[in-house]
Amino acid sequence: MDKVQRELEDLQKSQTSVLKKLSQIAAHNITLSVDVLNEKLPDLEEKIDASLTITTELSEAFGAYRDKFFAENKLAGVVDPTA
Repeated sequence: MDKVQRELEDLQKSQTSVLKKLSQIAAHNITLSVDVLNEKLPDLEEKIDASLTITTELSEAFGAYRDKFFAENKLAGVVDPTA
C-alpha cells in the first residue's frame, strides 16, 4: 500500500512538472505569437490541471483508506510488505 501511495505522489509531481513546462512554453510564446500554440496550450493546460486535481484527490482518498485499514487491522507498527 505504501508503494501505491508513493507512486500516486510521484504522479502528482510529474503532472506538476508538466504544468510548469507548459507555462514556460506559454511564456516563450508571448514573444513568438504562434497561433497554434495560442489555440492549443490553454486546452492542454486545462486538461493536465484537471488530471492533477483528480490524482491529488485519489492520493488523499487512498491515504485515508490505507490509514483506516492499518488502524482497523492493528497494523500500525507492521512494515508494509509492498513498500
